[in-house]
Amino acid sequence: MQSLISDIDSIDEIEVFGRVKTVQGLLIEVIGPVRELRVGGRVSIETQSGSHLACEIIGFRDGLALCLPFGPVEGVRLGCKAVFAGHDGAVYPHNGWLGRVINAEGQPIDGGAPLMRGTSPYTLRNIPLPAHERARVGGPIDLGVRCLNTFATCCDGQRMGIFAGSGVGKSVLMSMLARNTDVDVSVIGLIGERGREVQEFISEQLGEEGMKKAIVIVATSDESALMRRQAAYLTMTLAEYFRDQGKRVLCMMDSLTRFAMAQREIGLAIGEPPTAKGYPPTVFTELPRLLERAGPGLRNSGSVTGLFTVLVEGDDHNEPIADAVRGILDGHIVMERAIAERGRYPAINVLRSVSRTMPGCVPEDFRPTLTKARELMSVYADMEELIRLGAYRKGSDPKVDRAIALSPALEAFLGQRSDERTNIADGYNLLATILETMGGEA
Repeated sequence: MQSLISDIDSIDEIEVFGRVKTVQGLLIEVIGPVRELRVGGRVSIETQSGSHLACEIIGFRDGLALCLPFGPVEGVRLGCKAVFAGHDGAVYPHNGWLGRVINAEGQPIDGGAPLMRGTSPYTLRNIPLPAHERARVGGPIDLGVRCLNTFATCCDGQRMGIFAGSGVGKSVLMSMLARNTDVDVSVIGLIGERGREVQEFISEQLGEEGMKKAIVIVATSDESALMRRQAAYLTMTLAEYFRDQGKRVLCMMDSLTRFAMAQREIGLAIGEPPTAKGYPPTVFTELPRLLERAGPGLRNSGSVTGLFTVLVEGDDHNEPIADAVRGILDGHIVMERAIAERGRYPAINVLRSVSRTMPGCVPEDFRPTLTKARELMSVYADMEELIRLGAYRKGSDPKVDRAIALSPALEAFLGQRSDERTNIADGYNLLATILETMGGEA
């Protein structure tokens, strides 16, 4: 009954419409009554074939509404009827969506039954919770990945970025995290993915076990910029829905770079000035609005732990999007091509990876072990080139000698098969054993 009431409330009392005046590329200019035109408003354009093309108002120019379509513009002609909706779009999430694959509009694309409809509407562009009303981040969360649990420990409700170039293993790491992380629900957004990789990720990497407690939202690279952006909003909205039920939610998004690219297309279409690497100012406005929605919920409620990938262009970890995201999130995981090329997966550089909540969540009795391991890895990294060239003479420095002796064992510790899982306690114990049994104290 509540769902029926919500449906009735969303029906417009009268039909308000305008007309298509011009079409420039993907930008559709619509003339209509001023009182119905608002940024973010939805418009349904009747095409020549009789179908309806959904659009969103993204700005105004010379008294016209500038609209971008959610689909192809074929069939839109001068004078087409454009009906203005009285709402800006919402979804009705339901617990029955678990295990399903949906698109940016909240429709199933996995060939299964229609999705069950919840009773309460959730708007796609919610504002973040007030900072002073939020709970603090919780205790350590078990990611199941040894090097992250040990060297970049993540807390419940934390937001972390995974920074990597193309082909370095982000998707495999994401699948490991989705399967192994100790949470109630996983919400996974694939933003601008290659169509070929979607099915591979779902069936081979995520697998049946990972899908049981997950929802996957997909917007492939061939879809419109609005669809790719909306897929990110929907991913966060569904995470908020389960958080409001008191659940511990893992929200994963691949990738923020493609979300930024979609926003760049939208901004440039309405004439925003391009700034750093062609990204308009709204990109750097929308990123924090999206990312701040993740994190701890209200006191005595659930939480959203966010893991967001950033596709760094040309392996440049200081490009504008990577730099902006790094300043917003609570830590960053750096994956490097050189590590992947020598066959160690996941290809994470733990010396460059940082968890900002880690100092307060690592057991006090383990901190000396962790400090010693980092120190030895740093010593080896500083001397690595000389060691490989044979220019270092054994016995010159006891610390370097021990770092060389421990390097194979530490490399093996940092590597992990995609089907392997290690909890936090086992990772701590294994690292302590390596330092105690190999090489003694420096």
